[in-house]
This record gives sequence, structure tokens and C-alpha cells, in this order.
Amino acid sequence: MNRKANLTGTSGVYRWSAILGITALTTLLAGCPFDGDNDNVNDNNSDTDTFEVTITNLTAGQPFSPAAVIFHGQHWRAFTTGEPASVALETLAEGGNNASLLAEAADASQVYGHASGQSPIAPGASETVTITLPEAHNRDGLSVSVLTMLVNSNDGLAALNGVSLAALEERQSLHFTALSYDSGTEANTETVDTIPGPAASGGAQEGFNPVRDDVRDAVALHGGVVTQDDGMTGSVLRAQHRWDHPAMRVTVVRTD
Repeated sequence: MNRKANLTGTSGVYRWSAILGITALTTLLAGCPFDGDNDNVNDNNSDTDTFEVTITNLTAGQPFSPAAVIFHGQHWRAFTTGEPASVALETLAEGGNNASLLAEAADASQVYGHASGQSPIAPGASETVTITLPEAHNRDGLSVSVLTMLVNSNDGLAALNGVSLAALEERQSLHFTALSYDSGTEANTETVDTIPGPAASGGAQEGFNPVRDDVRDAVALHGGVVTQDDGMTGSVLRAQHRWDHPAMRVTVVRTD
């Protein structure tokens, strides 16, 4: 299953109550152009590059929140492993809302363009996001990041965190696999009240909570969920909600 999304298309219908309305908000943030002060950008913006970014969910039971897709220079990062998550990353990791992360990216001088996916991505499904950038191929260190929440978790992310597109020529594609990360901001209790995804239907399904109660306040590779099938009392998750690395596949095509 593959859906094509652009910056103005309508949202898909696959969603859960905790992130209802996120797509409409994040679509307003899409399409940040290059900084016009950079000498490599043509003043009339007549030359552009268009990229199609296809995000595929490789898990068996972890829907993805609407993905944040960000094109940027080599020195910008959405996060650094071993360091505390920003509030914007925490908001995405705990509740699936990418609006703050995209707004934060829009204010960064090394971010050249960004967009949100149109809807959640079901296990096994894909979505394609299209972004057009002025003179992108003339920029040294052009990179891409793709981030999404694994919504049947407390604060799990699938993330491609700043991979280089320097080798990507016109009408070529690059393929990447992405690891999963724990934002380190919320304890992995797996309860019906602390997970926003459909596995916790009937509970409070809390999303973002500013209180950080994990044992470490730092982003790290995710160790996976434990689940009630593994003997974790109080967990709402079952065996089908486990996942392995990689959790996500990303294909970037430079169409022109």
C-alpha cells in the first residue's frame, strides 16, 4: 500500500483520537525555502530540485504518526544520542505531534525545507512526501531527516537522523533503513493510560506530558517493548506490538 502526499493534499482517514487534527496543523508549516541570503540560490528561484521521500513502516503492530521530513545541512540534527531530547522531540515521541519539531526546524538557518506526512502510516504501509527546494544540489552537505512516533509505545521513535544526499543525482534514488530510539522522557510503563496508540483504546491514551519520569533523560537506541505476553503486569501491549531494528525504510528520489 502506497499513498502519495503533497503539501496541500487532504488527510487520510487512518488515525487515532490522540493525534486527531495534527495533519491540518502541520501542513501549515510545510515548504520552508532556502534562506535567500545564501549566494548559491538563484535570485529568481528559477532552478529547483524536487525530491520524493517514501516512508515505509516495517513493523508488525506499530502504526507511525504523521512523519516529519526535513532537508538540511550536515551540521543540523533533530537530536543527538546520549543527550536530552528537546521539548519538540519529546512532543513528537510521546504524542505523535510533529508541529513543534517542524516549527523549530523552520527557524534553523541550516534547514532548507520541511513537510509533514498527511496521515499515520499503518504497519506494512507506505507514504510518499514531495518537497521542492531551490538549487538544492549546489549545497554542500545536503542531508535528510525523517522522524515518526511508534504510537503503541510510551516515547518510541523511528528516525533517520541526518543522512547525506550528496551522492544523489537527478532521476536517481537512495535507500535507507532507520533505527528506533527511546526519547528518554517517559517511563516505559506500557499502560492503557500512557500510550496514545490504538492498542490502548478505552484508556486515557495520554500523549505529551511535560513531566520527565524516565530513568535517564537522554535519547538512546530503543530496547523494544516488554508486553504482557512477556509477563509485564499492567502492560496493554501484546506480542504483535514488539519490533526489531530497522523499524522504517526510507527511499529518496530526486525527480528533477
